[in-house]
Amino acid sequence: MMAAPQQPALRGEWRLDESLKRYNTWRVGGPARQMYLPADSEDLALFLSTLPANEPLLWLGLGSNLLIRDEGFAGTVILLQGRLRHLAIEDDEVAVEAGVACAKVARACARAGLTGAAFLAGIPGTMGGALAMNAGAFGGETWRIVSAVRTIDRSGRMYRRSPSEYRVAYREVEGPAEEWFVDCRLRLVPGDAAAEQQAIRALLDRRAETQPTGQPSCGSTFRNPEGDFAARLIEACGLKGYRIGGAEVSTKHANFIINTGDATAADIEALIKHVRAEVERLQGIRLQTEVHAVGEPL
Repeated sequence: MMAAPQQPALRGEWRLDESLKRYNTWRVGGPARQMYLPADSEDLALFLSTLPANEPLLWLGLGSNLLIRDEGFAGTVILLQGRLRHLAIEDDEVAVEAGVACAKVARACARAGLTGAAFLAGIPGTMGGALAMNAGAFGGETWRIVSAVRTIDRSGRMYRRSPSEYRVAYREVEGPAEEWFVDCRLRLVPGDAAAEQQAIRALLDRRAETQPTGQPSCGSTFRNPEGDFAARLIEACGLKGYRIGGAEVSTKHANFIINTGDATAADIEALIKHVRAEVERLQGIRLQTEVHAVGEPL
């Protein structure tokens, strides 16, 4: 009787009841029921194929646009931070996996003399997150430079897709349901390496001058409404420095909510709701969050 073929073994790291505080830039949140750190995209596909079809999934890169609630996540977290980190440049095309930090992509492209990706230096997340929300900074947006993506579904099947298969808007991307980004290809323009590196330094200096980069935050909390800036509206309401528990509206940039050291996710969520209510009451504009909450929408 012929033996059944042996199944390949998982090569990633599996963790149970893992605290999520150190995996997001607000440094808040409860534990994940389980977490998986894939060895590579093939290992990720194998792991996904072992999960029940209804298993709740949370994909984490640097966790810069997430509010993870204090109850944590009763499902599986796929951690790409430090994983799926391949980056290769050939001529004017850049192949980047989802776990690569956006700032690393910007620096690598600049050194190679490619222009158009400098804005990525101002995005405190990974390419996977940038693709999922069309992240932008300093006037640039992720999907303007994307030529192709690869995704993975719940069963571990992978797909090659073009930008034409997605509806892309300001901080919003809609595509095939139940698929997540594994890697992408960026199309850039050859230029002056020294000038591009200088442009990145100037952007980062500007960011340090205007944003509380040394304090735990998620980056911009609210989307800019059309024709205006969320920070201006919040500041006009006198909310700079306003606190709930350990959460505070930054005195440096009003669209940043910072963890002063002992904030809970509940503190941050309450402050987000208070700021939005005050801006709507005093300015007549209802701000939309840029940050995504794990659980019910804000």
